[in-house]
Amino acid sequence: MKNELWTIAFCGVFFVLISPVYWILTGDPTGTTALIMTTLLCVVLGFYLAIVARQIPDRPEDRSDGEIAEGAGELGFFPPYSWWPLYCALAFGVVVLGIIFGWWLFAIGVVFGGAALVGWTFEYYRGIHAH
Repeated sequence: MKNELWTIAFCGVFFVLISPVYWILTGDPTGTTALIMTTLLCVVLGFYLAIVARQIPDRPEDRSDGEIAEGAGELGFFPPYSWWPLYCALAFGVVVLGIIFGWWLFAIGVVFGGAALVGWTFEYYRGIHAH
């Protein structure tokens, strides 16, 4: 996590230096606010990465003598294809259109969205991908 911490820290320093320069040159409050918010985001993310870096042991990519083979092994669970995100997106589209055209369409979208969300949540509890 130390590499990530330094990357975010350098981005934060960049935004700290650029924000007042942007304000002086343009006088644009919107862009300056966005740069200040980006600076604060870098501070929060850097703080989180600093805390996490202290809690986990050194990873091979954090050490200069680390070997590629040391990072071998299971990296996590990566799900196969799934149709449920598409159904959730379609239901969300119906919900948004329901806000525009009528609350009856909104209710239909909420019902289908709930069913799609339950299906997406429990898709690994049954079928060929159950575990």
